[in-house]
Amino acid sequence: MSNSPTPARPGPRPISLQMAMATWTWSGSAAALPLAQSGSMPWMPKLAAEAARLTEALRTVDTTRLAAAVQEETTARTTALVAAIETYRTHPYTRDVIDPEPIHQVGAAALRDYGGDGAPTLFVPSLVNRAYILDLSRRRSLLRWFSGSGVHPYLLDWGTPGVEEKAFAIADYVAGPLKAALSKVCEQQGGPIHLVGYCMGGNLALAAATLYPEYVRSLALLATPWDFHAEPNNAAGLLAPDGPVDQTVSTLGELPVDLLQAFFASVDPLLAARKFRAFAAMAADDPAREDFVALEDWLNDGVPLAGPVTRECFVDWYGANLPGLGAWTVDGTTIDPAMLRCPAFVVLPDNDRLVPPGSARALADVLPNPKVHAPAAGHIGMVVGRKAEQGLWAPLRDWLIG
Repeated sequence: MSNSPTPARPGPRPISLQMAMATWTWSGSAAALPLAQSGSMPWMPKLAAEAARLTEALRTVDTTRLAAAVQEETTARTTALVAAIETYRTHPYTRDVIDPEPIHQVGAAALRDYGGDGAPTLFVPSLVNRAYILDLSRRRSLLRWFSGSGVHPYLLDWGTPGVEEKAFAIADYVAGPLKAALSKVCEQQGGPIHLVGYCMGGNLALAAATLYPEYVRSLALLATPWDFHAEPNNAAGLLAPDGPVDQTVSTLGELPVDLLQAFFASVDPLLAARKFRAFAAMAADDPAREDFVALEDWLNDGVPLAGPVTRECFVDWYGANLPGLGAWTVDGTTIDPAMLRCPAFVVLPDNDRLVPPGSARALADVLPNPKVHAPAAGHIGMVVGRKAEQGLWAPLRDWLIG
């Protein structure tokens, strides 16, 4: 057995930004004290009552002593965050499941068969993160659970974009690897199959169900965005034509992983600080500690996004809201959920920070008579969290085999 130390992980990516967002927020607390004391702090309307109570309480506080206490707390939090990240980076866990060998390959994309007796179902993940979120570990594998629970799951693993995929638009992914996977599974199973799309994979699955209805028996959409302007968008300038995202793609031909991670981190700047502090509080023998490392490893194991796809997702979707306006087309066909003719199951996690509830709800509103399910979970927690089996896996299984 080797005695060499466990190599440090690179995450959380981008680590400098994750640290900076936390420390800048905490350090800014001291600077905000005078505004809070005077009642001139620009609070959100929903916090008005709490803000009034805080202002009243601060009027009798020794500002110098409070500022010192805030600085002390900032230092303590920063030190604890650095220690928690280092504990994660040197944790001995490695992924404890092996991907099934591909039964079909189209370029970088692999079709994986998880076996089982039951309803044949193809799972389509997002292009942004790796597909193994659906097969994270022995304890947190949606696909392996389904395989033993009346469903025969297949996974379309997009892989890492190669030279060919770097020029792909969404239509290329749908008409290429996704259509090929559908055809292969339908041929193997002797007829139409169930199709499940997760996040952006739901948009691709919806496009496939529209373009190739002969392959699709039913469609399930898990936290799939549709109306990208359903809630306020603070990144409009970044996403405009000729904006920073567009310019990055023009220069590099793709959107690098760390820029993607930075975009997602901006949705909740203190998320990394909160989750790593919770990780540090776990007992050393708590299985949840290993689950945290497994998930964090997946989050930091992203792939770049092809240039044309980046423009479609960030400029056409987030920027121009083409799906929400009924103007999104794939290979010349308008993708209109109202025209879907197969049964649909829409999952709307009630604590989703990545896909705002209003965005995904808009898709359920235009589909013809979908079954809507709202688990008490977040975007990722609904798939791999401690309550995932009761919250998502079992309800989705029951719908697929019902």
